[in-house]
Amino acid sequence: GAIVLFPALDDSKKTSLAEESYNPDGLVHRALRRLKAEWPDLTLITDVALDPYSCDGHDGIVSEDGIILNDETVKVLVKQAVSQADAGADIISPSDMMDGRIGAIREGLDEAGHTDVSILAYTAKYASAFYGPFRDALDSAPRFGDKKTYQMDPANVREALREVELDAAEGADMLMVKPA
Repeated sequence: GAIVLFPALDDSKKTSLAEESYNPDGLVHRALRRLKAEWPDLTLITDVALDPYSCDGHDGIVSEDGIILNDETVKVLVKQAVSQADAGADIISPSDMMDGRIGAIREGLDEAGHTDVSILAYTAKYASAFYGPFRDALDSAPRFGDKKTYQMDPANVREALREVELDAAEGADMLMVKPA
């Protein structure tokens, strides 16, 4: 009754600002429209993160000195989420781990008239080697560094509980712990 879409894009579509993530004619958007037309009752879930669309392979926009730019990334994530909802997504699933993204996405969806689109938040996404095969399949591994500056330390339970409270308060409909 439900599927999650994760794109595997050619490198020619990847940029440092991940513009393809909100392209209404992009792979995910075309797939959403086609699936919704063929199977209107199928629940369509999309991933919201920049790593499949980024030439850097990170979940966020990277500065010239290698720092993940949280606020600039959140603006793109909102565009991505709204464009996916416009194309037929029923559930938006932010997996990027940027601060404040759930509230910003909820506000963006509501302002665009998508009050019925749910948010499944990757609330506690731990830095883990378990993601290796997935990143290999999507060719979305970081081109430098790692994701430990924005994914969580599995030993830090207090941070996970704080993130649960924040995502719920910001409007998440469902919370996920990964890997669990």
